[in-house]
Amino acid sequence: MFDSFRNLISEFVDGEKQPAQFADDDYRLAAAAVLVHAAAIDGEMSQSERDKLHAVIREHFSLDAAAAAELITKATAAEHEAVDLYHFTHLLNRSLDEDGRARIVEMMWQIVYADGQRDELEDNLVWRAADLLGVSANERIALRRRVGGET
Repeated sequence: MFDSFRNLISEFVDGEKQPAQFADDDYRLAAAAVLVHAAAIDGEMSQSERDKLHAVIREHFSLDAAAAAELITKATAAEHEAVDLYHFTHLLNRSLDEDGRARIVEMMWQIVYADGQRDELEDNLVWRAADLLGVSANERIALRRRVGGET
């Protein structure tokens, strides 16, 4: 038993195996998966949405370009495997305070507005995610207006 543990430790120390940077229970992976879903919900992720997704993730999570790309790749795979938003929002609810959850909704609006258009699929997604995250309708709308430049 101790030999297998020692072998596992030496693999990491010697660099033979690298631990995953973003574990399945990492709230950043859950947040990125929700953002990927927002970017692709209207059928195709435009280049402006892809660029905004990278920028938002890099800025919010203080990641370099390579780490952001890795997170987006893992999040895209997780989002494709998911049947609903609950798995992601449940993890976000456990990991983030009220302000953090509101920030996720704000990030979703940034992705939605990246291509200059907002449609009802995107509105519905943000409404559902905000509801699951415990972000009130008033706050969701205020965030939408702020991000969208509405007065």
